[in-house]
Amino acid sequence: MSVTHVTQETPENQEPEAIGRFSRHSFRAKFIAVVSAAVLFDLMLAGGVAIWNVQRLSKDATEKVETGLTDATEEYLRTYIDTTGLRTELLLDQVFSEVEALGASMQTLIDNHDTGAEIGLAVEGDPVLGDKLVYNKEAGWAQNSPGESVVSVWGYLLDDEGNPLPEVAEEIADSSAFNLIAPGMMKTGSPKLQLYYVGPKDKPIMRTTPYTEQAQTFDKLYPGHNEANFWDFFFPGVYEGWQDWLADPANRPVPRDIVGTAPYIDAITGAKIVSFFFPLWNAERTDVAGMTAVDITLDQLSSLVENVKIAETGFGFLSSSSGNILAVSEAGAKTLGLVSVGGEGQGVTGINRYLSQSEYPEVANMALPHDTGTVLETIHLGVEQHGGAEAREGYLVVLKELAPINLWDGEKIVAENLTLGFMVATDEIYAPLDEVRQELSDATQRIVSWQITALLFSLLVVTLAVYAISGRITKGLSELAGAARALQNKDYSVRVAIPTRDEVAAVGLAFNNMAEEISYHTENLENLVEERTRKLETANSEIVALNERLKSENLRLGAELDVAKRIQEMVLPRRSELEVIPQIEIAAFMEPADEVGGDYYDVLFDGDHIKVGIGDVTGHGLESGVLMLMVQSVARALQEQGDRDPVAFLDVLNRAVYKNITRTNSDKHLTLAFVDYENGKVTLSGQHEEVLIIRANGDTERIDTIDLGFPVGLEADILPFVATLDLAFGPEDVLILHTDGITEAENEKGEMFGLDRLSQSAHDNREKSAKGIAEAVITDVKSHIGNYKVFDDITLVVLKHR
Repeated sequence: MSVTHVTQETPENQEPEAIGRFSRHSFRAKFIAVVSAAVLFDLMLAGGVAIWNVQRLSKDATEKVETGLTDATEEYLRTYIDTTGLRTELLLDQVFSEVEALGASMQTLIDNHDTGAEIGLAVEGDPVLGDKLVYNKEAGWAQNSPGESVVSVWGYLLDDEGNPLPEVAEEIADSSAFNLIAPGMMKTGSPKLQLYYVGPKDKPIMRTTPYTEQAQTFDKLYPGHNEANFWDFFFPGVYEGWQDWLADPANRPVPRDIVGTAPYIDAITGAKIVSFFFPLWNAERTDVAGMTAVDITLDQLSSLVENVKIAETGFGFLSSSSGNILAVSEAGAKTLGLVSVGGEGQGVTGINRYLSQSEYPEVANMALPHDTGTVLETIHLGVEQHGGAEAREGYLVVLKELAPINLWDGEKIVAENLTLGFMVATDEIYAPLDEVRQELSDATQRIVSWQITALLFSLLVVTLAVYAISGRITKGLSELAGAARALQNKDYSVRVAIPTRDEVAAVGLAFNNMAEEISYHTENLENLVEERTRKLETANSEIVALNERLKSENLRLGAELDVAKRIQEMVLPRRSELEVIPQIEIAAFMEPADEVGGDYYDVLFDGDHIKVGIGDVTGHGLESGVLMLMVQSVARALQEQGDRDPVAFLDVLNRAVYKNITRTNSDKHLTLAFVDYENGKVTLSGQHEEVLIIRANGDTERIDTIDLGFPVGLEADILPFVATLDLAFGPEDVLILHTDGITEAENEKGEMFGLDRLSQSAHDNREKSAKGIAEAVITDVKSHIGNYKVFDDITLVVLKHR
């Protein structure tokens, strides 16, 4: 709270500014604004915290759901590819098992040659199962008629008549059990393109089921095969690889006898196939005795990966360790940007769709896993848009390495790890995540919208409530304001009702008391003014009378001071008196600080004796001037009496003055010194300021008089203190007497004139007459004082020997 003091001047009557209900000066408007602002701040703070919490909860939930769905998706893909890998391996195992079963049957007949021979003769003798070879003289090979299976005997295995050589005929008979076993296996088990048997390298007849025009097809697709050894023409290196296994079983790349081929185009069916061989050994296990084999189409492998269903366009693929894609759907091959090459040339030739030759660099540079388990990575492929622009689309790639198998690479047998892969667009696989994220965002937005609506509704309700309550709270203040305006309009009867006991009621009570006092003082104001006026008039009359008396007293005192000043001037030695003195030239100057000064000087001359006195009464004014006249009168009397003893002179003068001072009960006294001249000598007596003597040769002597006397009028007897000092005073010598009004004269800087300046001024003007020296010194003193005030009487006496 601040308190402002106002002057007693009556302010101009100003009409108060009208304050509307919702004016910016209205207390009610301010109250509503402050409370509304406080409530708004509270609501905004609470609402802001709530919205922030909702958004943070939404963000956390989105992150957790995103993490959970991402982990679930990746886990799903890992599980899916693991399952698919197991199915792929199971399919291959099933195919391997069937070719191994066929091979095991044929190996049993080899190991049990006699039994095999008997079974062979029995089968050959069967009208349906027996091989009835027909020599094709034009083609140069022999082949049976259509039946469950076909056996082809190449030209170099026939004699000139087209009959099989004896050892070949034995091989045909021994292997004829194939016709009994293979057709049944062909019809059961996993889907297979064909099962076949090939004899040892020196008797490489070929049995195949089901029946096809096998030799005719070879003639068309593989010219020259009928003249070359079958193994060397179609599968170079396989036979020798197996022989190496016999020599050292550790030469097996994978500890399983099955050997697969890379995909190639089947000469008979024209389909893309993969073959798996199972070697047969002779009974002694010293050499290869042929093989059983099975062909399956890539479609059979592709059915596994094509059945992979991930989102809408996700697909699977099977790759060799070199990145040659063995199985993939057409859509998948397009997505991978694969290009098929190969499938032409002599013998079994493969077809290649290498990842490294993909049109997309990201696919070409994709590394296949090697003993690293399942790998997930994201790549971005360019997709051509309308207008030729390219947009990059993200894909999630999952790769899993399958169990190793033996593979004929066209030259030798090596270990091969197939890789199963999944590829799906990230937009599709994470579509549920995007939907959940969008649903969470929409839910958060709805909550925030409802929260803001609730805040605005709460603010509206609170504002209306504050408006209603403010009317009741400010009612008392409004009534006080109205009563104050009525009081201002001199309606001193106005009072306010006090229905409550709060602070407003306290203000209302104080207002009523104030109005009561104003009413009282206003009604009695005229009487008070008349009484005060009478008192002021009486006081004014007394002041006027006192001024008149003071004026009269001042006139009287002024007249008395003028008389005293005139008397003081009259007793000073006149110039004519000084000019008749023959030996000494004397000049004097005295100027009182007030009308009447306190300084004293006199020159007494009685013919041959000159006595000069100088003194300074304490203070100045009339009382000091009277004391100076006393001294002058007593000194004149003593001089006239002929008393020439300086000591007695001062003693008598002091006694007379002391008694007068005592009588007048004055506290004045003075310093006083005399200079007596006679016959070229001066005698100093009495205590006063230092005496200066400027010798004719320019030397300056300063004589201290402190030991030559005592202040006059201060004690009744000063005789013990009075002494004399005799000094020579010859022609052209100058003696200076002065009072402290000269040495203590100050200028505006507070600097005194001082004894040094006085001595220097007298010395500089010593060649002048006494009058000239006195005028020069007084001029220097006046110049030093300037316009500054003169505080003390100024007296100077100059004696110069003629």
